[in-house]
Amino acid sequence: MDWQRYQQQHLDAWHQDGAVVVPNFFTAEEIAPIGSDYARLYGLQGAGDGKTLRIDTGGPAGAFHPKQFVNLDTLPFDASPEMNLISLHPALIKLAQDLLGCEEIHLYQSHTWAKFTGEADYDQPFHCDYGNHTLTVPAENSSEKTVNFVIYISDVTDALGAMHYVRRKDSDRILGAGAITAPADTQQELQAKTRSAAAPAGSLVAYCIDTFHRGTNMIEPNGVRYTLTVSFKRADNANIGFHVWQHAVDRPWHHVIDHATPEQLGCLGIPLPGDGFWTTRTLDQCQTRWPNWDMAAYRAALKASG
Repeated sequence: MDWQRYQQQHLDAWHQDGAVVVPNFFTAEEIAPIGSDYARLYGLQGAGDGKTLRIDTGGPAGAFHPKQFVNLDTLPFDASPEMNLISLHPALIKLAQDLLGCEEIHLYQSHTWAKFTGEADYDQPFHCDYGNHTLTVPAENSSEKTVNFVIYISDVTDALGAMHYVRRKDSDRILGAGAITAPADTQQELQAKTRSAAAPAGSLVAYCIDTFHRGTNMIEPNGVRYTLTVSFKRADNANIGFHVWQHAVDRPWHHVIDHATPEQLGCLGIPLPGDGFWTTRTLDQCQTRWPNWDMAAYRAALKASG
């Protein structure tokens, strides 16, 4: 099956601008069960009263505060197979491979985010996301870059907290080429060059960890915003990280392992069929650990290797 759901212009925009919106990347049928999962997990109204909350920061931009970062959960989820596998959808993997220019990639971040009008003031200052993805700084070499996706499970309009970003050429002009921080006195000028990533459910925005962007406030009465944040890197890029999947051993991994293909599991670091890791012993032990894992492809590859 051809999983290409994007055009060359989307790849070009990501490389040149640092961000691009791909409308309707996922079908309504693919998103619907995930929307139901979010409604069950997070409800339809948060802890607020459904009215816009504004906090005066005393400056031209918003500020970060803890209430912006509630209603987050990490893969695997106590939810449907569809929700657990959307981060590893073949079309998303293909887009990540083409953006990063390599076949062997790893998923290193996947978390939900539910926002509700009135639960927080979601206005943020312009920033880059590198700080919690690496202990160094974003690489100059394109082969060592990462790609972040925000998948829209619900419609995300400007009244529902759409992400706003600044194209690289504009941030370079304002801050200097290669800048990764935006002082307070530059926020207003960046705001003048902002672009909205608003789009309907099923769309996604792809951006870089050195792209200036900010979260915006929820102003639609009783508004609901459901998104999933997903990040990929080159498989051998040890400089980048976020989640450590093995650390979450007590979580419901069977929702992923019992339903994923070898290629999808490979993005989590599980060796592909034919890899030297797989022996009769390791296959049998994995089958004991995960009884419903379909290991036919792994066993066939071992048999074919003689």
